[in-house]
Amino acid sequence: MNIELTRKALEKVGNPHILVNLVSRRVRQISSGNGGASRPLVDVPPTMDLADIALLEIIEDKIGWESTYTGATPMDAVIPKKKKSTKKSAASVAAAAAAALVSAQAASIPSVEEAPAVAA
Repeated sequence: MNIELTRKALEKVGNPHILVNLVSRRVRQISSGNGGASRPLVDVPPTMDLADIALLEIIEDKIGWESTYTGATPMDAVIPKKKKSTKKSAASVAAAAAAALVSAQAASIPSVEEAPAVAA
């Protein structure tokens, strides 16, 4: 794919994810050979790559698209927000394990009682 055509098409579309989908669908249409939809809509040399033809059609407004996303920006729909990590640090895990071990050992140690006095 031609880098310059890609940049110009991205300026038109605005979202790289949408651009990839547009180009891939158009390449499939052109390569299928099913009548009018499979012919390029722009004049191109026979050696031009199918992806470049699709990019050129986007740049020259020969094909259009409509986004159904109604949010603030299209990027909000495709990039998930980062979640807070629920992983505990190694130090806190080690401290919890040590506390559990100490309490288990304390529970298993019998208490020392005074021995009963023996009568002589």
